[in-house]
Amino acid sequence: MGNNNKRQQLSIAYFLLVFMVLLTIQSYLSQEQAHSVPYSDFKALLKAGKVDELTLQETVISGTLRNDGVEGLVTRETAESLARLGKGEHPFVTVRVEDPNLVQEMEAAKVRFFGHVESKWLATVLSWVLPAIIFVGIWSFALRRMGGGAGGLMEIGKSKARVYMERQTGVTFDDVAGIDEAKDELMQVVEFLKTPERYRRLGGKIPKGVLIVGAPGTGKTLLAKAVAGEAGVPFFSMSGSEFVEMFVGVGAARVRDLFAQAEQRAPCIIFIDELDALGKARGISVVGGHDEREQTLNQLLVQMDGFDTTKGVIIMAATNRPEILDPALLRPGRFDRHVAIDRPDLRGREKILRVHSRPVKLATDVDLTAIAARTPGFVGADLANLVNEAALHAARAGKGAVDTADFDEAIDRVIGGLEKKNRVMNPMEKETVAYHEAGHALVAEMRPHADRVAKISIIPRGIAALGYTQQIPTEDRYLMKKSELLDRIDVLLGGRVAEEIVYGDVSTGAQNDLQRATDMARHMVTHYGMSEELGLAAFEYPGTPMFLDVPVAARQGVYSERTAQVIDDEIRRLLAEAHARVERTLVTNRHGLEALAKLLLEKEVIDRATLDGLMAAEAARQAPADAGAAAAEGRP
Repeated sequence: MGNNNKRQQLSIAYFLLVFMVLLTIQSYLSQEQAHSVPYSDFKALLKAGKVDELTLQETVISGTLRNDGVEGLVTRETAESLARLGKGEHPFVTVRVEDPNLVQEMEAAKVRFFGHVESKWLATVLSWVLPAIIFVGIWSFALRRMGGGAGGLMEIGKSKARVYMERQTGVTFDDVAGIDEAKDELMQVVEFLKTPERYRRLGGKIPKGVLIVGAPGTGKTLLAKAVAGEAGVPFFSMSGSEFVEMFVGVGAARVRDLFAQAEQRAPCIIFIDELDALGKARGISVVGGHDEREQTLNQLLVQMDGFDTTKGVIIMAATNRPEILDPALLRPGRFDRHVAIDRPDLRGREKILRVHSRPVKLATDVDLTAIAARTPGFVGADLANLVNEAALHAARAGKGAVDTADFDEAIDRVIGGLEKKNRVMNPMEKETVAYHEAGHALVAEMRPHADRVAKISIIPRGIAALGYTQQIPTEDRYLMKKSELLDRIDVLLGGRVAEEIVYGDVSTGAQNDLQRATDMARHMVTHYGMSEELGLAAFEYPGTPMFLDVPVAARQGVYSERTAQVIDDEIRRLLAEAHARVERTLVTNRHGLEALAKLLLEKEVIDRATLDGLMAAEAARQAPADAGAAAAEGRP
């Protein structure tokens, strides 16, 4: 970017310099070098013998005159202008008029005179050739700027791929952690490029393409760069959106040029990032079947189909939307291998943290295993950001190393957002938030399948979070039972129900909780078949992204209106039953709710150890009452 700016500034400077030189030359050539006198005054000076040699041209007469004693011979204006020149000989020029007696008068005055035929080549150059040259120069300059400095408009069909030679990617498999299965799969690609004869001797063919799919931030691009770095071959990197331009046919030309360059530098790797921008499934378009994107995709399909695998060129691509790719791209013979990258598990997160913490000076009390356990669902990019935020926090505090407190603050910032220390809440709002978060935490502690509470805070964070209850799973889970989902719904409704019990009123603070609880109940009914009323049927949302967590509206006609009504009734029933369960829990443990809320108002942040102490004290307080009730009922 810096070099391009320097080149652009240098080009503009050259252009301005040439323009100023041309103006100077034109001004010099056009300025009058001799004093102009009227023709009548010239005739008077000629008769008086004040004129020396003359040159007769087609339109002007030039020569020299002696500027002494001219007063009375010429007009007053001419005399005053000649007086400013001073005494002596001076060049002059006058416009030539039709005068048949001029030659006789010059002979009578004994003045030498010459004829001169004026050459028009200079005028032609200045009036035609020079403007044409300037126009061509400006046009060429504009074309270079339109082409972004890479050959101009005439080379718009050239590939914009960035080429990294051998180990210039700066990434190897040592920099990739937490996705061991995907790394092992791509290590085979490195072996294909390093020792292709090992596989060809048995008749095997090197795969043409490898498609890496996964959620954003899981390391798809990093893996591709690591493959190039390990194999030590040229690495062509290009985004799918860089193929398509506003000009029809440019994308297809760039695809052809990319593959031509790759063949010349084989063995090598072609990497297309965000393939979904280019390889979206072809269908009915508003502009017909000849739009630029489809032409580019067709050219890519043709190039991949006719590509010679013996030359050692492997095509890699990455996307987080494989469900919208054209089926022709995914068939064997094009992208032969599909490598799926999932979110890392506990051990994977720990390995990723160790990789990103290599350049960071850590304190001795930092336990990366514990930090990995507190970051479920984090991908590689999230963990890299976490380590960086912790290092920045330690640097702002002037510490010599990054300690556990810095990681705690970084986790809170990544999950909840920036701490709003200056946001002032009135006492009533603060108390409401305290009871709300206490309700979440207390219900979570009373549910056997809910994740354990790690921290409770009533310090505002982010845009709308006035408080939060942080839970940490005891282990990574890939299956959820119905009882576990119901417990999670209970925890989400804990804050809203606590407000109802304490104040007999509700606030807007439970909006996100209600949305998440409703979504979970809807999934139980429509996705997982956990409704006795609807049975084992599933009503999936069509076209739901596999790796992108974005809402997709249900397509009309997937199920009948009656079924839609039943689904709504089942969702309402699940939430009503959860509300009743949570209400019984909080009413029974009203004293614990009050104690936890008061402690929150006092400390604002409660950690796990403090919560354990409060829950133990509450259990000890309830033990005599429970024993007395059991004795009264005759129970042991």
